[in-house]
Amino acid sequence: MFGFRFAKFQPSEYVMKIKNGRVVKEGVGLAFHYYAPTTSVVVVPVSSIDVPFMFDEMTSDYQKITVQGQLIYRIAEYKRMTEVLNYTYDLKKNRYLSDDPALLSQRVVNIVKVRIKRGLARMPLREAIQASETLAQSMRRELANDEEMAALGVELMGLSILAILPNKDTMRALEAKAREEILQDADEALYRRRNASIQQERQVKENELNTEIAVETKKRQIRETQLNAEQAVKQKRHEMEKEQLSFDIGMEERRQELIGLETSNQKTAADAKAYELTAVMKSLENVNPNVLQAMANMDMKPDKLIAIAFQEMAGNAEKIGQLNITPDLLQGLMGGQAAKGAAQR
Repeated sequence: MFGFRFAKFQPSEYVMKIKNGRVVKEGVGLAFHYYAPTTSVVVVPVSSIDVPFMFDEMTSDYQKITVQGQLIYRIAEYKRMTEVLNYTYDLKKNRYLSDDPALLSQRVVNIVKVRIKRGLARMPLREAIQASETLAQSMRRELANDEEMAALGVELMGLSILAILPNKDTMRALEAKAREEILQDADEALYRRRNASIQQERQVKENELNTEIAVETKKRQIRETQLNAEQAVKQKRHEMEKEQLSFDIGMEERRQELIGLETSNQKTAADAKAYELTAVMKSLENVNPNVLQAMANMDMKPDKLIAIAFQEMAGNAEKIGQLNITPDLLQGLMGGQAAKGAAQR
C-alpha cells in the first residue's frame, strides 16, 4: 500500500537492505518493512552448493579422457561476493535481477577444471584412469589456498572425482590388453600350480623311496644284528663244546690213569694172593690128605658134616650093599634146615 511492503527471508540467506545507496540493515534470515521505490535488497545464499561437472581432457600421451566429478562450495565472504557479482533481488518477482548468481557455479567449475587439466597433463593414460582419488586429494590441497577462489569469496568444502574414462575405442583396447594380461597371468598361475603339483608329487615319490630305503636299511641292520647274535651264540656254543671236550679229555685221561692204577693194584693184589697161596700150598705139600680133610672139617656144622658123609658114601656106593635111612633122620636134617631158614627170615 502506497509502496510499503514487508519481506521475510530464510535463515540460509544473507540479506543486505540498501536505501539510498547505504546499507541500513544486514544479517541472516532478516524480516523487515521497506519502501519499494527507494529500497534495494541483496540476497546471498549461506548454505553449501553442490555442482556436478563433466569435461574432456588430454593426458600426457595425447589420449582423450572424460572427467566426471562433483564439488561442494559455499560463499564465505558475503560482502566481497556482492562486490564481484550482482546479487540484487527483485522482491516483487522473487528472483535475481541478473544472471550473475547462476554464473558463480560455472566460474568455480572452470577454476577446478584448470587445476585438473594441469594435473592430468603430467600423467599417461594408464596412470590417469587410476588416479581419481589421488588427483582429487591434490586438487583439494591446491584449491584450499587458491587466489581466484579467495577473490570470489568462495570456500571449497569438497571435491570428488567420480570417474576418469577414456573413449570407447581406447577402452576396448585397454580391456583387450588387460584381458590378455589376465589370461597370461592365469596361464602362468596354471603353470605354476602344475609345476608345484609336479614338485610335490616328486617330493612325495622321493619321500616314499627314502622311506623304502630307510626300511630296507633297517631290515639289513636287523638281519645283521640277528646274524651277529647267531654268530655269537654259535661261537659261545663252540667255546662251550670246546670246554666240554677239554673237560671230557681230561676226565678220560684221569679215568685212564685210574684204570691203570686199578689194574696195577689188582695185579699187585693178585700177586700177593698168589704168593700167599703158593706159600700155603708149599707148606702143605707134604701133609697127609686125610689130615687136610680133617682140618677142613673142623668147626663145620653138623648138616654139612652129614652132607659130606653122604658124599663119601656115594663115592663108595659099590661097596655098600644096603643103606637104610630112617624118616627121623631125614626129618632131623630137614628140621635143621627149616629152623635155619626161619632164623634167617
